[in-house]
Amino acid sequence: MKWTGLNDLRESYLKFFESKGHLRLNSFPLVPQGDNSILLINAGMTPLKKYFQGIEEPPRHRVTTCQKCIRTPDIENVGKTARHGTYFEMLGNFSFGDYFKHEAIAWAWEYLTKVLEIPPERLWVTIYEQDDEAGDIWANEVGVPRERIIKLGKADNFWEHGSGPCGPCSEIHFDRGEKYGHFDHIGQDNFEEVGDCDRIIEIWNNVFTQFDNDGHGNYTQLKTKNIDTGMGLERLACVMQDVDNLFEVDTVQNILKKISSIVGVDYKQDEVKDISLRVITDHIRSTTFMVGDGVLPSNEGRGYVLRRLLRRAARHGRLLGCTKPFLHEVCDTVINENVTAYPELGEKRAYIKKVIQTEEESFAKTIDKGTEILNEMIEKLEKSGEKTLSGADVFKLHDTYGFPLDLTKEILHEKGLEADEEGFHACMKEQKDTARKNKKLGGGWDNAKNSELDKFKTTFVGYTGLTSETKLLAIVRNGELSPLCEEGDDVSVVLEETPFYAEMGGQVGDCGVVVSGDNVIEITDTKKLPGGQFISNGKVVSGGFSEGETVTAKVDAEKRAATQRNHTCAHILQAALRSVLGDHVHQAGSYVDPYQCRFDFSHFSAVTPEELAKVEEYVNKVIMAAVPVVTEELPIEEAKKKGAMALFGEKYGDVVRVVSVGEYSTEFCGGTHLKNSAEAGLFKIVSESSVASGVRRIEAVTGLNVLNVLNSYKDTVVKAAEALKIPNTNELVHRCESVMNELREKDKKIESMAQAAANAQLGDLKGVDVNGVTVITAALDGTGADGLRKIGDSLADKYECFVAVLAGTAEGKSSILCKCSKSAVAKGANAGTLVREIAAVAGGKGGGKPDQAMAGIPDASKIKDALAAAADIAAKYIK
Repeated sequence: MKWTGLNDLRESYLKFFESKGHLRLNSFPLVPQGDNSILLINAGMTPLKKYFQGIEEPPRHRVTTCQKCIRTPDIENVGKTARHGTYFEMLGNFSFGDYFKHEAIAWAWEYLTKVLEIPPERLWVTIYEQDDEAGDIWANEVGVPRERIIKLGKADNFWEHGSGPCGPCSEIHFDRGEKYGHFDHIGQDNFEEVGDCDRIIEIWNNVFTQFDNDGHGNYTQLKTKNIDTGMGLERLACVMQDVDNLFEVDTVQNILKKISSIVGVDYKQDEVKDISLRVITDHIRSTTFMVGDGVLPSNEGRGYVLRRLLRRAARHGRLLGCTKPFLHEVCDTVINENVTAYPELGEKRAYIKKVIQTEEESFAKTIDKGTEILNEMIEKLEKSGEKTLSGADVFKLHDTYGFPLDLTKEILHEKGLEADEEGFHACMKEQKDTARKNKKLGGGWDNAKNSELDKFKTTFVGYTGLTSETKLLAIVRNGELSPLCEEGDDVSVVLEETPFYAEMGGQVGDCGVVVSGDNVIEITDTKKLPGGQFISNGKVVSGGFSEGETVTAKVDAEKRAATQRNHTCAHILQAALRSVLGDHVHQAGSYVDPYQCRFDFSHFSAVTPEELAKVEEYVNKVIMAAVPVVTEELPIEEAKKKGAMALFGEKYGDVVRVVSVGEYSTEFCGGTHLKNSAEAGLFKIVSESSVASGVRRIEAVTGLNVLNVLNSYKDTVVKAAEALKIPNTNELVHRCESVMNELREKDKKIESMAQAAANAQLGDLKGVDVNGVTVITAALDGTGADGLRKIGDSLADKYECFVAVLAGTAEGKSSILCKCSKSAVAKGANAGTLVREIAAVAGGKGGGKPDQAMAGIPDASKIKDALAAAADIAAKYIK
């Protein structure tokens, strides 16, 4: 057995199974494709379920992969133990109805003992207690002594998940030696006990899918049997490198060392600090790969998983004394250690680092304040003797300070406290109802019934023509398949050949008509079902139709052309953004229909007006250049060589459709496009905005819609001129400036008068002495927040040691200002704390710095009560 690096292990495994006739597939993205049951890929076989279930034909019946995986259920244990991690790679060899137990068992043993040269005497085998077939293969064909073949029960060595395909497992375990535990003997009677102390660890698991479970404990043999093998790459590397845990494996250790050098903390010198080093090491591996596969930080779904990992890592950086953002610096090491197997990491290096840096900087702005608020909450809990932080407080930390629930729970657990998770989720639900309702297609068709249409096949012919004589395969009416439909019915129809493009890739589905003589269905929308059928939704406006009849399908040519203008310009827009803003720009989503082009992209600040003007000019220059738009189908490797851009996280087949706009843009795309850029006419950006952290959105129009926008602008200008009584619109800007100057002058006079009146009210105030600090309170009608601040500043000339609580109402908004002198702060006064408690009396909220803070008051009638309580509240803190 020789030391082998993790990257070399991965390659040797894949090469070995290629030699056994397996097709090597690249790792699928961490974002599941066409599978909404999970947020992230969590096992090697997960992306291959469609082949195991017979939904799709595999590219070959023998496949081998090394799959990136993320698992977060045990996130709270990551770092606390050296065994837990959220990111790992799973080696796998799979058979879809090809080979079975004999080959799977023999090849597993051959790879471990011949290729890796692991001594057979250090390996143990487990089988399902009723799987005598596997036991005989191990003993008679492979030559493993019977005493080293351990029989285990269903809980350990039988894979099943409810009803459906299932089967026994056979695992291979490695004996790490007596330094992990001494036993007089190892065998059937104490095998599980030996495993509990980590002396014997599982390294290989063969799942023999051979039964079908009817859900009632009845098992029948499957006609087609499969092999699903899983082996953790990092765990195998631990064995081959003779190290205790994954954090000491070569590639992972190099990441940990980089973190240690940045934060100035050595590993294995302090167990508490070791926890933080392991947390950061694991989480930066996960987040680098997640961002590389197109996941962006957000408060929902997989984006939330990314955010909580990044923020947990950032918090542990602060526990090690590193207050500056640093995780993006570690990305380089993660990428360098993995780029040979995952070259896309190198291609997206700048983008990955920018996303992580932006999220880290965003959290840095709130973590200190959030930690301060949480510490105050914990202090109150401890004083009251309570052990659970309320759901409302947990939600406040999440909503206001960006603390993921897991992070709050972790900090509370360190203090022996708990979080009210049920209350937190209730608050989340109150803020936004995230329940997703099943969308229904036209004709009342529910997505749950899609399988009833699986027998029909649709051929799309809309790339080359807008009309097709075809057969009406199926009619859906009132939520059910129907042999006919008549005038007035809302229906969905499936055609044998269809020119109607189905909504995909951000392009809206086609509309048009289906006709047969005088009988007409107006098609308003077209979608694609999971089984590949195109289903067009609409209404029968005249006559009737019957299943199986020949009809003519006609796409609305004007709307299709308008949609194509927007789609082709979306491609040019991405090229323009990358040219003006930089190569970090990648598409994060899009939507094109006949009326607009909406394009979401990765960028980390608002696009300036000057940059937008350059982008708009770039697109229009490409349009004016009248360059050809070429669509072709190419092998994926050839497409990549041409520089074709792929959408983040998408999984493509061996042959892809590529759309090129001259030399300006080349992208993978399945949508419909113009033949020449000049057909777009004109391009006009309507708006630019933020849709998520690190994601911007541009909305634009093309063709005749540009004229509509320009006419709308003109109407607005004319109406504004009329309102200002200007005969010539050319004078509008000058007149607006004059009006604004006049208003500013009047505002200054009004503010000056209000402050003079307020100062007059303050003249006779003496305040109340609280432990040597003068506490002043006053209600100043007609004074807004800015006026209160100026009055508060003027008090410093009158009083040396004071706390001023001033309330005012202006323009329907009420505010309370708390101002503390330096000497008052030294005696324990804190404006932020005081204004928060005083405002709470009136139902308000606020906060700020120790010397000055502001709060908003929703009910002005309660200001008097708040001011009356000010002195008593101040007395609690002034010593």
